[in-house]
Amino acid sequence: MSRDWKRWPETESLVVEWTEKALAGVDFAADLARRMKTETSTRFRDWIDHFVIQGDVSIETLERLGYRREISPAIGPLVVFTHDGGVFPRVVVRDDRSPNRHADIRGVAIKVESIGDFSRAHDLGLEPVGYPLGPYREAWIEGKSVNFGVVERRGYRGFEPFSGEMAKIGRMAPHAAREALAARELWQARRRKFEDDADGFDHTEKLLDRVIERAGSVDLACHLVFEVERDYWQSLNRAAQAQKARQDRLGLGWANHDHHTFRSSRRFFPRLIGMFKKLGFDLRERFHAGEHAGWGAQILEHPTTGIVIFADLDLAPNEAESDFTRFSLPDLPKPNTVGLWVGLHGESILEAGMHHLEAQFDFDSLKNDLALEAGVSMMPPFSDFPFLRQAFTTGERRRVDRKRADRCLAAGWISAEEHARFLKEGAIGGHLENLERNEGYKGFNQKSVGAILEATNPRLKH
Repeated sequence: MSRDWKRWPETESLVVEWTEKALAGVDFAADLARRMKTETSTRFRDWIDHFVIQGDVSIETLERLGYRREISPAIGPLVVFTHDGGVFPRVVVRDDRSPNRHADIRGVAIKVESIGDFSRAHDLGLEPVGYPLGPYREAWIEGKSVNFGVVERRGYRGFEPFSGEMAKIGRMAPHAAREALAARELWQARRRKFEDDADGFDHTEKLLDRVIERAGSVDLACHLVFEVERDYWQSLNRAAQAQKARQDRLGLGWANHDHHTFRSSRRFFPRLIGMFKKLGFDLRERFHAGEHAGWGAQILEHPTTGIVIFADLDLAPNEAESDFTRFSLPDLPKPNTVGLWVGLHGESILEAGMHHLEAQFDFDSLKNDLALEAGVSMMPPFSDFPFLRQAFTTGERRRVDRKRADRCLAAGWISAEEHARFLKEGAIGGHLENLERNEGYKGFNQKSVGAILEATNPRLKH
């Protein structure tokens, strides 16, 4: 079931210290950090992909702080440390046998969706090292004492732009970029609307097999699929469009994403999870927030891309212990929040798209800046702890298709009054979620998630 995630205040203190040292060592990064805060409402440290450390690093200290040595595709005398229990950048240690050498920050690299976009946004003239659309690309700017890097990752955790392992599976072949584009286009151009959702799942599952085959790698296919899913969700959400434009002005893209939320009917939930498992996701933890909460969720995490999914569905009181990821459940006589949302808008993996994307921000800055710059307001926070702060942007109404509204009415899910109101006014469709994590806290708050689910119930007159 749910996991008891720890908080790591000492680890965060070390990461903050390293970040400050890095920013002091390269002027461009220091100016970028300032602009991130004022222009995108984000924190520099939430964009960091990895630090590069050179010198005598205490392995014991890193392990005490939750890091472990990673078996990672790397080149040269590099040792890579990763933190499985918290949300922290990875640490790349350059082996240095020089006597009496203290550990120094030699580099800091941030993750972006496109090095080309980043370079254009800052007029840098960067030339990425690595194949276009390749597994790992990087570009570096030399600083006073620290180098600043920008990296792209597509289903690869290593640090070689020309990885021998990737060449073995064909991802460095001359046609690899063309095949990646073709795989992405298959998913982007796919049909999403069907009279019968069963036909939609049949079609989508078969198409996913073709995407994976064309991409040549499950990990790359996962990256491409979620890139497209973010684009589709963004096309339906004004708050997302406003914030993406702010981040694109600095050439960052959505590389600060925290998790992707998909809603599903009870009937098709196992098939949705099956598609995610086919893309390589692990079932990380399962939520059922109590007998009368009315919902459940499966959290999934991808071991290579780091993508996290929050997949939720309606549950009845007696289903608290059911394995809803494996066995299809019949419709409830009257759906709860998730089921009615799906009834009105469709399955997230099909017509409706994601319910929301949660990305990492400076919580208070985003609330103030989006309201000032784009007229986008926030709902009251549903988590407001020192280590976890969460709030939705105010829900945006979407048109409800008459056929869907008619089916909900015929099934007794909505009243005649609600039917008329949904057709006239639409129903709340989606959100952008404002998230700030501190102390590396990786989990979610079940009680607060239940509260926000109820607050976004389509039946409420927002």
